[in-house]
Amino acid sequence: MNALHLRASIVLLGALPLPAHAQVEPPSPDRVQAARAAIHPVASASEMQRWLARVPRTVDYPPDFEAALKGQGSAFVIEMSTAPGCLPCGDLWTKLLALKTRYGLTVRPIGREEAMLRSGRLGLPWIGHPVAWLHPVSDEARILPIAIGTDHPANLARNIYLGLKMQTGVRAAVGVRAMAKFTGIVAGGTASKERNRN
Repeated sequence: MNALHLRASIVLLGALPLPAHAQVEPPSPDRVQAARAAIHPVASASEMQRWLARVPRTVDYPPDFEAALKGQGSAFVIEMSTAPGCLPCGDLWTKLLALKTRYGLTVRPIGREEAMLRSGRLGLPWIGHPVAWLHPVSDEARILPIAIGTDHPANLARNIYLGLKMQTGVRAAVGVRAMAKFTGIVAGGTASKERNRN
């Protein structure tokens, strides 16, 4: 085989795809990448509604749903982070206030710093506003996130119910699995601004 044929053969071999076992697999996404993929910053009401339209609504509730919320809701506090001009914050706040009226819940805002501290304690990435938390009136240390981003009223009610159950003895894994469907619909640009500050 002359030098010209040898060079041509090497070029052709280089152009062939590698066998499957020799190909390098792309690295799996890490926690930060996964968290970013679950965040949906919105800058307009229409964009927020488009994301909400993709979120499935809870339709089935357990038999004790109403009784649990009306009977135990007053023993718990729901707090949410917020920021000026945050569309999802206003949306979540309106929905929580409607649930407050219906079930006798206590709802109040918390500041950015407190929300970030709580996220850090639970190992959650700080994604921006809004984040809603539930804790017993008598114990602020026993906090659970019940919403990360705004959501449908039916899903918020479900998460409040699950939070109450988890705080009063239901196996945590049951509640965590059910509440793992946070929407991540947050204020536009908030997540990136917060990350750049840290």
